[in-house]
Amino acid sequence: MRLSGLVKTSLIDYPARVSCVVFTQGCNFRCGFCHNPDLIPGGEGTLSEIEFFEFLEDRKGKLDGVVVTGGEPTIQADLSNFLARIKDHGFSIKLDTNGGNPDVLKRLIDSELIDFVAMDIKGPLEKYSQICRFDNVDKIKESVEIILRSGIPHEFRTTVLPAYHEISDFEKIGELIKGAQRYAIQGFRDDVVFDKTLVGSGKFPADELEEIAEIMKKYISEVNIRENT
Repeated sequence: MRLSGLVKTSLIDYPARVSCVVFTQGCNFRCGFCHNPDLIPGGEGTLSEIEFFEFLEDRKGKLDGVVVTGGEPTIQADLSNFLARIKDHGFSIKLDTNGGNPDVLKRLIDSELIDFVAMDIKGPLEKYSQICRFDNVDKIKESVEIILRSGIPHEFRTTVLPAYHEISDFEKIGELIKGAQRYAIQGFRDDVVFDKTLVGSGKFPADELEEIAEIMKKYISEVNIRENT
């Protein structure tokens, strides 16, 4: 596994769990608003598996879960073995994914290697090419369907910004993930981004985030706003 970061304790990344967050290196998307652009390129990573599992061993009884995020974890060839080792240490696992690899996602769910999955919805499907330079939206639809059918706890989420989104887009997003358990609206931060032209491009004000939330509540019962910071 190519690992490049570790948050040792988090109370917010895994619902109802005290967790750590481990970041994988490399991503198959190129989202302009990415807040972890250093994780996008390939490479060997900066954190060894030995270091990570020594940390987990030391945190037994102090942490409930592990969040595996990125980058995009599902592009890692060793992901299944890595998650199995985390399970062997007694921790619950939340996976963050962009949904670009539905075959991997299904295999992980079927193997009971993940306990919670959070999938980013970048925008309406017709904007994926613009937002993240990913054209195969059939894979996005397949990943959504896999998650909705899985029966495991899940969340969908969208980082929202006027440069990419219009409020009317969220009717299409709502239709795409209708019936999901949770949806999070994430305010845009421009202090660190992949596409530097987005710096200073503007954010949705609080009242428009609320308007987006009201649209999404027609499709999903639990909708949260994570404010711009």
